[in-house]
Amino acid sequence: MSDTPFGFGLPPEEPENGDEGKKKDPAGGGQGADGPSPANPFGFGSGQGADNPFAAMFGSLNPNDLGAAFQQLGQMLSFEGGPVNWDMAKQIARQTVSQGTPDGAKDESVGPAERTAVEEAVRLADLWLDGATSLPSGANTAVAWSRAEWVEATLPAWQQLVDPVAERVGLAMGDVLPEEMQAMAGPLIGMMRSMGGAMFGQQIGQAVGALAGEVVGSTDIGLPLGPAGKAALLPLNIESFGKDLGVPKEEVRLYLALREAAHQRLFAHVPWLRSHLFGAVESYARGIKVDTSKLEDVVGQLDPTHPEQLQEALQQGMFQPEDTPAQKAALARLETALALVEGWVDAVVHEAASTRLTSADRLRETLRRRRASGGPAEQTFATLIGLQLRPRRLRDASRLWASLTDARGVDGRDGLWEHPDMLPTATDLDDPDGFVHREQLDFSELDKMLGEAAGGGKPKLDKGEKADESDRDEKDDTDK
Repeated sequence: MSDTPFGFGLPPEEPENGDEGKKKDPAGGGQGADGPSPANPFGFGSGQGADNPFAAMFGSLNPNDLGAAFQQLGQMLSFEGGPVNWDMAKQIARQTVSQGTPDGAKDESVGPAERTAVEEAVRLADLWLDGATSLPSGANTAVAWSRAEWVEATLPAWQQLVDPVAERVGLAMGDVLPEEMQAMAGPLIGMMRSMGGAMFGQQIGQAVGALAGEVVGSTDIGLPLGPAGKAALLPLNIESFGKDLGVPKEEVRLYLALREAAHQRLFAHVPWLRSHLFGAVESYARGIKVDTSKLEDVVGQLDPTHPEQLQEALQQGMFQPEDTPAQKAALARLETALALVEGWVDAVVHEAASTRLTSADRLRETLRRRRASGGPAEQTFATLIGLQLRPRRLRDASRLWASLTDARGVDGRDGLWEHPDMLPTATDLDDPDGFVHREQLDFSELDKMLGEAAGGGKPKLDKGEKADESDRDEKDDTDK
C-alpha cells in the first residue's frame, strides 16, 4: 500500500540549498529573485500574467484548444456527488481484489461447508465469551465473506470514515486562494475538486482492495466496518493467516471468531463508542491545511491538458496536518481509544481461550507481531491520518484490563465502558497499576443517589445499612 494513498502526507522536503534551489529550479516552479508581486501573489509567471495570474498557464493555448481541454476534463470528471467518487472506489477495490494477493491467492466464493464452519465457530465463541465478560452477545448472525463481499459490506463505513478527511482537503484547496482570486480561478477550483474526488476514489479503492486481502474479519482495524450485529470472517484470509503457524485450522478459526465476537459485543453494547472513534477522525480532519508554497508551485506549472500532474502533486504531499494542540489531542484521543478497544478484546479473548485452546498463547503472540510489523489497523490509520499506532500501547491496555479483572472482577472491569469519562486515559496507560489500584468513586453509591433523586423516595440501603437501621429501631423500641 502507498504511504500516502489518500493524497496527503508528510511535508515536502526542502531543496538542499534552501530558497536558492527554488529560484534556480529548471522546471520553472520557483518564484525567481524578485519573488511574487502584489498583483501576482502566487508567482505564477510574468508577461501576460502580470495582471492575470493564470495567463502563464493558458497563454500557449488558443480559446478553442482551451475549450476542448476543459470539455474533455468535464467528460472525464463529471462526478459531483461528494468529496470522494465512491463508485470509482468500489470498482477499483474490486479490481484490486480480483488481481489476488502477492502470495498468489485469488479471491473465491465461499462454499457451504466454510459458511457452516464459520457459523459454528462464532456460536461456540459466544458461549465461551459468556464466562469472560458481562457484555451480552452482540452478533445476531454470523457470515463468511469473500474478499469482494468484504469490500461491498464495508464501503459505507469507509465512506463515513474518509469523507470528512477528503472533504476538508477539498475545501483547503479553495481556501488557500484569496477571495478576490477565487472568482477568477473558479473553473480551476472546480476542476481541482472534481479531480480530487476522482483521485481519492482511485486511491481509496486501491487501499481498501489491498486491505481486503489481509483482514480476517470485519473489525480488524478496531472499528466496526460491517453491518451492526453481523459477525463476519473471511475463510480465505484465515487460511493464509494460519498457513505456517503449525496450528490446526479449526483452532485458528475459533480464536479469530472469539476476537470478532468480542468486538461485536463491545460495539453493540457501548452505544457511544462508535461515534467516539469516528468523531476523533473528524476532529483530526478539521485541522488539515494546505502547504501553500507547494500549491503555488503546482498551480504555476499545471497544464490543463495533462490532469495527471495534479494527481502527482497530491501524491507528493501537498497537504499536511497542522501541528496544533487540537490536532495532537485528536490523535491522542483516537490512539488511546483504539488501544483500549484492542486491549479489552485481547484480555477477554485470552481469558476465554487460554484454558480451552492449546495454541491460544501462540496465536495471541502472532497477532501482536502482526500489529508490530504493520497490520491492517496500523496501515489504515498511518495512511489516512498519519497516526502511528504503537504496539506497546496495546500491550499496556491489555495488561490494564487484565489487572482490572483481578482487582474488581468482570463486572467492575466492564462497567468502565458505561461512559467515556470513566475509561483510562493516555496517562493511565503509562501507569496501568496506578489506575487499577487508585481509589475510585463508588459508582454504585452514585447510582443510588441518582435513583433517589429521580424517584423522590428513600435511598436503597445495602445489607450493612439495613442492619444498622434495624439495630437503631430495636434500640428505640427498648427506650420506649
